[in-house]
Amino acid sequence: MELLGRPLSARRFTCCVRLAAEVSLAPSNSQGRVLFLVICAAGIGGTFQFGYNLSIINAPTLHIQKFTNETWQARTGKPLPDHMVLLVWSLIVSLFPMGGLFGALLAGPMAIKLGRKKSLLVNNIFVVAAALLFGFSHKAGSFEMIMLGRLLMGVSAGVSMNVQPMYLGESAPSELRGAVAMTSAIFTALGIVMGQVVGLRELMGGPQVWPLLLASCLVPGVLQLVSLPLLPESPRYLLIDCGDTEACLAALQMLRGTQDVAEEMEEMEEERAACQGRQARRPWELFQDRGLRRQVTSLVVLGSAMELCGNDSVYAYASSVFREAGVPEEKIQYAIIGTGSCELFATFVSCVVIERVGRKVLLVGGYSLMTCWASIFTAALCLKNSFPWMPYLAMSCVFAFILSFGIGPAGVTGILATELFDQTARPAAYMVCGALMWIMLFLVGIGFPFVMESLSHFLFVPFLGVCICGAIYAGLFLPETKGKTFLEISEDLHRLSLPVQAQGPTRSSREVIQSTEL
Repeated sequence: MELLGRPLSARRFTCCVRLAAEVSLAPSNSQGRVLFLVICAAGIGGTFQFGYNLSIINAPTLHIQKFTNETWQARTGKPLPDHMVLLVWSLIVSLFPMGGLFGALLAGPMAIKLGRKKSLLVNNIFVVAAALLFGFSHKAGSFEMIMLGRLLMGVSAGVSMNVQPMYLGESAPSELRGAVAMTSAIFTALGIVMGQVVGLRELMGGPQVWPLLLASCLVPGVLQLVSLPLLPESPRYLLIDCGDTEACLAALQMLRGTQDVAEEMEEMEEERAACQGRQARRPWELFQDRGLRRQVTSLVVLGSAMELCGNDSVYAYASSVFREAGVPEEKIQYAIIGTGSCELFATFVSCVVIERVGRKVLLVGGYSLMTCWASIFTAALCLKNSFPWMPYLAMSCVFAFILSFGIGPAGVTGILATELFDQTARPAAYMVCGALMWIMLFLVGIGFPFVMESLSHFLFVPFLGVCICGAIYAGLFLPETKGKTFLEISEDLHRLSLPVQAQGPTRSSREVIQSTEL
């Protein structure tokens, strides 16, 4: 037997497994605690940053536009025309998803060269640089520093959105993998809520402290830099990619506490043997391999559906709906916090039940409920002048739509790249998924105002079609992965695909396989 080019006798591997069993049977009070700390440390500087920076930019909108105009007038002696102020503001907002696209493409090579944990740590370089730019932008009189800071935060979010679920999915046991991976969505929703709360006028949303509001992204980054180095690397990365059996064993013992890791070591060794002699997948190779057609199609269809289902548009339309329902102007900001809290609550519920009901049920149920609420919402908008209670019905539909999104698509979609692809294709799959997400987010941000202006009350009709398609595809074509190991999922998908699988060129039996080399 040989492990990634390093001779590994059967006796040596048996000793490692036996040692794992003996140590894991020793009493320990840390069972589950280390995995929980890994989830928190990875999440606070990962998807939390994405949600947080997505929401805090809304509070200082008028202050940044005023600062841009004043800065330009101080430089040229002339005020900046209104359309140019809006253009600069649009660039500030749009540079975040543009940076996210770069970060998604960077995540794969970083995860390979540095590992999952180190990639998250190094990623905080972008956070520190962006926080410094934000903090000193007003004093330096430069709105360009804000633009560059948003670009860097987008790069950071793009990296973390891909590496964090990969890290957590590879570190969790198979019976908890779905729930652990769902925590990425929980931290995203938590970041959105925290950004909405911190951005209140009574806190950091005022005209004097908005640079500190933008620079507050440094706090989660520092928390991750302090905590994550004390926690283990992904065991699968250590064994399958690095060939370090001892480090993998130590990481498993640390993550599982008193649980027996012998069976899990054997399962990972079987997966390593299945990957032996196969070349690493590059992003474009996923589309060329007919054996991966079902996985890639599921990733693209359901990833696109999540971004085009209208959830972001509901957030954008919420203010006007609340205003129509008679909510006082000064109270609308608190009602918007309620929308973020709904998604946080729904993702938490989904995390609890995902290992009981499965992935398909949550996706089909989520998209079906979203279809129902979007239909009622459209009818309420059309009849809002006919019945005095229609605005309240529309407001209720906003909360119900966000709850349905959080229960299904918000978290389950992010698990697909982890579970549907093996170790050789997983980083490339995350690059495809991440690039797709950020491109869709950018297009929705650019096109939504025009869609809203042209369709008026029928704004959500296109989103209705997307939700219906998402529910049908998930119900008919997505395989259930609940409770299965990565190797079992891979074998099931191979049986569903073509009987003859295209194999990449093999390597020498003594050559180290970088199974995720790009």
